[in-house]
Amino acid sequence: MHILPSLTEALKLSGQTRPRIAAVGAGGKTTLLKRLASEYQMSGQKPAVITTTHMKAEDSPQFLTDPSIEEIMEVREREGCVFAGAGADEGKIRILPPDVLAAVLELDGPVLIEADGARRLPVKIPAEHEPVLLPQVTCVLSVYGLDAVGRRIEEVCFRAERVSDFLHKDMGEILEPEDIAMLAMSRRAGRKGTSGHMQYVIVLNKADTDKRQESALDIWRQIEKRKSGQELGEVKVLVSAR
Repeated sequence: MHILPSLTEALKLSGQTRPRIAAVGAGGKTTLLKRLASEYQMSGQKPAVITTTHMKAEDSPQFLTDPSIEEIMEVREREGCVFAGAGADEGKIRILPPDVLAAVLELDGPVLIEADGARRLPVKIPAEHEPVLLPQVTCVLSVYGLDAVGRRIEEVCFRAERVSDFLHKDMGEILEPEDIAMLAMSRRAGRKGTSGHMQYVIVLNKADTDKRQESALDIWRQIEKRKSGQELGEVKVLVSAR
């Protein structure tokens, strides 16, 4: 495992002019995309951040609700970054209308997409309709919060019943590093909906303590075991602190 100074360098995205990056799973997707957007801004690029599900709206000049493509381009140029979506209930934004969405995906520069929901819990397994991955996506970040390790499934998992069934464990049992590795590598869970042209990256987030960093190392070892002998394409593991 190597320590790198930025997400874009770790993901080898710095040379790409039109990356389309989707975050799925749980454990801090919005914060991760904001950090990525900030790195792009610091490098002189002007990212657009959208959602195919729902995202919390913020009282910021960078956030637009029900915008036209012209408004999106204007704010992106002026602010260096834009967050955009259609209006939704409970102070959220949702997926843009098809014509505006198509126009955003044709823009030069990075487009970052929150493509899953988890109600702020650190681990999840998708339902039938999840995640919502657009065919233009070039990179999928499958995010897991390391604060879930060592806690009960029913405490830390969104769609806990599904997670319990998948792992063949009771909901009151403890979530172990090998469980996260199983979720991350499965086409029923972390890899659900991904295509062969999409770079797949497992993000072990919230590695803020020595204990969580040890958990991340354990998960990585389990992932390496599961990669052996399987035709899965390249799978990267990224460990990130908040």
